[in-house]
Amino acid sequence: MIEGSCHCGAARWQLAEMPESATACNCTACRRYGVLWAYGFEGENITVSGPTTAYMRSGPHGGNLSFNFCAHCGGVTHWRGLKADEKGRRRIAVNLRMTEPGPVAHLPIDHFDGLEKWEDLPRDGRCIKDLWS
Repeated sequence: MIEGSCHCGAARWQLAEMPESATACNCTACRRYGVLWAYGFEGENITVSGPTTAYMRSGPHGGNLSFNFCAHCGGVTHWRGLKADEKGRRRIAVNLRMTEPGPVAHLPIDHFDGLEKWEDLPRDGRCIKDLWS
């Protein structure tokens, strides 16, 4: 299990297993937030606790999720799908920049073009430690 928290520690998340990678998206929101995402399903392998507030982005791809922040310090903790899937599960992603770098330093970075093409981009060989050194 890995855990993360906002800067003040009030909002927290837990991910039940180590992800295979981290995603860096270049959409208008993610590039401003500087986040690295790890994905799962709410209540299955990811839990979030503490006071958060949400921003619902508009636009062709943005209306499907909320970006969530600590209500005290404003740290971006996670995004959450607004609708459940056909199995009743809700997609969620946590911000790996909210955890200690050591346990996730080796994870490769997957790049996602959320700005223009809405598709995965090829890996460039970098991992989280390359962004934090």
